[in-house]
Amino acid sequence: MFRFTPYVIKSLWRRRARTLLTVSGAAVALLVFCFVGSVQEGLRRLTEDEHAQRTLIVFQENRFCPTSSRLPHDYADRIRTVPGVADVVPVLVWTNNCRAILDAIVFNGLPVGKLRSARDLQLTSGDWTEFAGRHDAALVGRTVARRHNLAMGEQFSIGEISVRVAGVFESAVPAEENLIYTDLPFLQYTPGMNAAGLVTQHEVHLTDDAEPEAVARAIDQALKAGPVATTTRRKGAFQASVLSDLVDLIGFAHWLGYACVALVLSLVATTTVMSVQDRIREHAVLQTLGLRPARIFRLVIAESLLMCVFGGVLGTIAALALIASGGMAIGAEGVTIAFRPSWQLGAMGIAVSLAVGVLAAIVPAFQAARTQIVSALRNA
Repeated sequence: MFRFTPYVIKSLWRRRARTLLTVSGAAVALLVFCFVGSVQEGLRRLTEDEHAQRTLIVFQENRFCPTSSRLPHDYADRIRTVPGVADVVPVLVWTNNCRAILDAIVFNGLPVGKLRSARDLQLTSGDWTEFAGRHDAALVGRTVARRHNLAMGEQFSIGEISVRVAGVFESAVPAEENLIYTDLPFLQYTPGMNAAGLVTQHEVHLTDDAEPEAVARAIDQALKAGPVATTTRRKGAFQASVLSDLVDLIGFAHWLGYACVALVLSLVATTTVMSVQDRIREHAVLQTLGLRPARIFRLVIAESLLMCVFGGVLGTIAALALIASGGMAIGAEGVTIAFRPSWQLGAMGIAVSLAVGVLAAIVPAFQAARTQIVSALRNA
């Protein structure tokens, strides 16, 4: 089959305008498909990973936006007494916008001593000593630093909060790189925050043998007599609830991805049909030269595959490059979904291209293989 590769390429280049338009259309459709896939993958990583399933979030009852949830800091002491609780991390969250936004600025205030143990952060610049030694120091996620051109030692201000960048970090959890971490007391006593002695939520880490749902119920029961009612959920469920509107939107975007695949299928199939109709006589001549119908069938499939795979590879590479360089994320109510390229996403794009290339060519290839030599030469 490989000896016919020059013939396949020449056949496509003969109608180069049509071929290039088909390839570019396939590339654009696969770019959108991969972009949608990256959003879905980001949501899955955020809500379904092991850490999200083995960590609980204690939040104020019937509240969602961090600016509206206020829990006493000393709730942490009561939570530690609940069986199954290994550690409690009080967290104060501040965001510049609780609605869905592509450039959310989210500050997380944690006790300095808890931050290193509760988060898997690798500093790419700066050091922990400077962060711990300065009251207004902040560790900035790599994505936020790139998006806002922040570097070590710079002063960064938004709203009432003004911090000095003590380091830039990367994390195995992509969403973490869209956050800015400060010392908890710094945020609590920032003018305008009115959060002295308060936190947004308590993050509960469980023992290995603890049953998350049972511990969650026990925590809410233990805090029932307190001044503020609470709702405790797994971290993944909490984040999915907070992002409920975005989850619906991402679910709709899932169908947009399928629509892009259908568009590629229709586009490549149309081009292949036109190519077969233009070359009825040529296929008849090939049969007179000894090529069997099965070989004609495979040649048409090869043409379709070449167009679809070439366009798919271009679109997939462009999508992965755009996602990697853009540092894009969408957030709502203090929770962010990071768009991050992955080899699984690239493999999916190529696999879709291969499948569409074959499916789009089956009918026209079958028609070409059934060409009657005499009638084709007489009517050409």
